Amino acid sequence: MMTKEQIKKVVCDTIDKNRCDIIEIGESILKHPELGFKEEETSKIVKQVFNSLGISFVDNLAITGVKAQCHGRNHDLTVAILGEMDAVICPAHPQADPITGAAHSCGHNAQIASMLGAAIGLIAGGAMNELDGDVAFMAVPAEEFVELEYREKLKNQGKIKFFGGKQELIRLGAFDDIDMAMMVHSQANTPGKKVFLKGKSSGFIGKTVIYKGKEAHAGGAPHEGINALNAAMISIMSIHALRETFKDEDHIRVHPIITRGGDLVNIVPADVRMETYVRGRSIDAVVSANHKVNRALKAGAYAVGAEIEIREFPGYLPLNQNLLMSKLFEDNIRPFVGKENIVYGVDMIGSTDIGDLSTILPVIQPTIGGFLGAAHSRDFKIVDLEAAYIIPAKAMAMTIVDLLFDGADKGKKIKSSFKPQFDKNSYVNMWEQFL
Repeated sequence: MMTKEQIKKVVCDTIDKNRCDIIEIGESILKHPELGFKEEETSKIVKQVFNSLGISFVDNLAITGVKAQCHGRNHDLTVAILGEMDAVICPAHPQADPITGAAHSCGHNAQIASMLGAAIGLIAGGAMNELDGDVAFMAVPAEEFVELEYREKLKNQGKIKFFGGKQELIRLGAFDDIDMAMMVHSQANTPGKKVFLKGKSSGFIGKTVIYKGKEAHAGGAPHEGINALNAAMISIMSIHALRETFKDEDHIRVHPIITRGGDLVNIVPADVRMETYVRGRSIDAVVSANHKVNRALKAGAYAVGAEIEIREFPGYLPLNQNLLMSKLFEDNIRPFVGKENIVYGVDMIGSTDIGDLSTILPVIQPTIGGFLGAAHSRDFKIVDLEAAYIIPAKAMAMTIVDLLFDGADKGKKIKSSFKPQFDKNSYVNMWEQFL
């Protein structure tokens, strides 16, 4: 029987031996970006790696998701390593898909590569034969809450119920046998090997808005029309006028976009559509701000005599990372980045559906540097392959060893000390009743 440190060394050596392959996985996904619930090619890459490792998997989870499970010496505890597959729309990115405009300008390609890298280290290295628990490796679709009209069509077709991939996997029961989960996200504008731990994120509600006016000849008889675009513009300015009413500590963010501004330039716009989030640090803050935003949206319609239809969708819950798991991860990543490059408690203003999972299971989502440029921008790129792909794979695999070694003692203690806000059923019911 190997010691824990010997297992960790074998795991890291195995990842190093497969370094080029792991990087190639990430670079291949980078070159073939796909939007949420459309990640067919990325899913194929994941399944090819699982097949090469000889582990069985379930696919087509929430349309494109894949889940593999590898068994240790017993099955009292199961830890999941997650990776997100989807890209965002950023047509100006140098590696954007020329047809869809999708680009990996958020680093999800690195997540999949590091998740698979951890799988290679643990399985090909033989570590699972020394551990007292199971590990699930999960490729998750649709973390980015975008293309709301498209996802509403999927919902109406009965293909999904929630618009986020982890939300759907919770609903479908893919996390029913998972006791805790981890993943590593990119840290934008951080080219060096720096790690951020224990940060929180905001929650939000998503919505689509349809303004219905009356078409007319824009030059010859505009007085016969009702300009739905003017209604939308007034609403956006009304939202802007609300900003001073939001408390700083609530971190409210409202950022609408117009997805349809009219049909032809010589016709008064009669069908105008918007998408927006209402974000905040707590659900109570989101609810309060959401009420104000809806009032502003309706005000624009009232001002010009247009009709309005507001449709709201379950967004994401705030993220709370497990401190005990964070400490184990910190201990394992410190040798690769240095103590001076570990930063604590820098919160993410953005949102993520791992926040939803954190209300049910102990989870961590540390972020790591190696990336230059702002997230979701044309300038975002990997500048340190080791930090983006290899170090997270090693740190997560070593954390698995800590959690599942010696009867999975540390993992069981974390599980027993965790107080969930929801189980699967109460989580689903909460969102259904909330909206």
